[in-house]
Amino acid sequence: MRTGVKIAVGGTIAAVVGVAGYGAYNMIEGASGSSNAAHSEPARTGPPSTDEIHETAKDFLAAWAAGDPEKAADYTDNAAQAVTALTGYREDAHVKKVSFKQGAVVGSKVPFTVTAEVSSGEHHATWTYDSALTVHRGKNSGRALVDWKPAVIHPKLQRGQHLTTGGSHPQITALDRHGKELNDKDYPSLVAVLPQLREKFGDKTGGEAGLEVSIEPDGEHTLGPTLFTVSKGRPGKLRTTLDAAAQKAAEKAVKAQKEASVVAVQPSTGEILAIANSQKTAFNPALMGQTAPGSTMKVITAATLLERGKTAPDKALPCPKYETYGMKFHNVEGAANPGATFAQDFAASCNTAFISLAKDIPDDAVPSVAKDVFGIGLNWKTGLATFDGSVPSDTGAGKAAAMIGQGRVQMNPLTMASVAATARTGSFHQPYIVAPSVDDRELAKAPRSLSGPVVKDLRSMMKLTATQGTGQGAMAGLGSDVGAKTGSAEVDNQSRPNGWFTAYRGDVAAAAVVPKGGHGGDSAGPIVAAVLRAG
Repeated sequence: MRTGVKIAVGGTIAAVVGVAGYGAYNMIEGASGSSNAAHSEPARTGPPSTDEIHETAKDFLAAWAAGDPEKAADYTDNAAQAVTALTGYREDAHVKKVSFKQGAVVGSKVPFTVTAEVSSGEHHATWTYDSALTVHRGKNSGRALVDWKPAVIHPKLQRGQHLTTGGSHPQITALDRHGKELNDKDYPSLVAVLPQLREKFGDKTGGEAGLEVSIEPDGEHTLGPTLFTVSKGRPGKLRTTLDAAAQKAAEKAVKAQKEASVVAVQPSTGEILAIANSQKTAFNPALMGQTAPGSTMKVITAATLLERGKTAPDKALPCPKYETYGMKFHNVEGAANPGATFAQDFAASCNTAFISLAKDIPDDAVPSVAKDVFGIGLNWKTGLATFDGSVPSDTGAGKAAAMIGQGRVQMNPLTMASVAATARTGSFHQPYIVAPSVDDRELAKAPRSLSGPVVKDLRSMMKLTATQGTGQGAMAGLGSDVGAKTGSAEVDNQSRPNGWFTAYRGDVAAAAVVPKGGHGGDSAGPIVAAVLRAG
């Protein structure tokens, strides 16, 4: 249904109007029965002229302002998607009136300024922001058409998202463990954290809800990034376990890589100290990533072998160039050390030495230790959405691959930081970012701990790795109470492996991954070391 009337005001188009939901879009030209679909002249070819671009943008914005989503959509290359979005702009975002100031054409792009009047109940506010559209020639129709994308509505909108106006949860002022205020301006990685904390704990902080325009995924009712505040309400204060100094160091460290993620935790408590990602998006790979951890998995495998008495740090365990168990395995660059001990195999990250012991343990041995000792997959309740790791039981080549962190094993920096923390203390402490007392959460508990002798042996091998092995370069200068494990996880059809590193220093443990980073000691190691140094 069309609503509103078109009003010309000093060159600015204004009218009663509105906005809504989006989905994936396809290039679809020309709606049947449209006012512009029929032309007597032959279809034009080549890029549209500046005049065509200007007029198409002008007509599109005029129809949008006039509250005629069907007519506006007819000026786009995907009428179905556009009409849904433009209709929802009014219904979901509660935009009652909108006007546009069109800018000069730049190439095929037309910038414009939006002035939207948002109204919901007793709350009213004027929202001004900049957007842009692109005009191209329709392949079939020959018409100059707006290249429809959700970003036409607002530049931060992506496919599968829409704008919504509401205020179901009060704002929060997030504090670090020492009471310092945290925000996503000073700590950009928290853009993926603060909205979740608000949604989960906003009602428990004593604040009062305001009214905001925010981004929401289609088909979901989850709070996304806020774009405009209609009314502020009153924020409540939420103390987190984050450490501002560690968070700052983590933010700086991941900037050195195009794509990287890191998490730090406190081994004695499980408290999360820092979370950072190079890419600042709503998806948080540091907590939600699901990738093979490579040789950092050998921390769990080593604990399994030590518990079962299959080896010991000073026991001879050759590192051959190749080892076969279901398939042929090799070491990085074909390395070998026939006179190695198990500790040296661990420190040098020898794949074949570990796989040579696959025949000596049951198929479910490593998965059982991963779950029962290290807490992997125990449904962690951290206060944020997390993937808590997966180490499936397997046979043959799959079993061997899992022992060195390949195959079907899936981890992320959070889970691997927790693995290092458990190795440091011998007992699993479920990571969390907000104290469980705030919402009466029950933290996950592992059925058992590592024995004292196994903890001692595991820590001695991780220390050897940090001081003389593959982690030596990254861990230099961090003192004596340290331990580390590097990893390089091969991925099908990927030129370089993912670089992994997990380590602890005193009562701080951290892990990082750098996709396509190559050797973990070189790529992920410096990131972890920077966070450990700050912590």
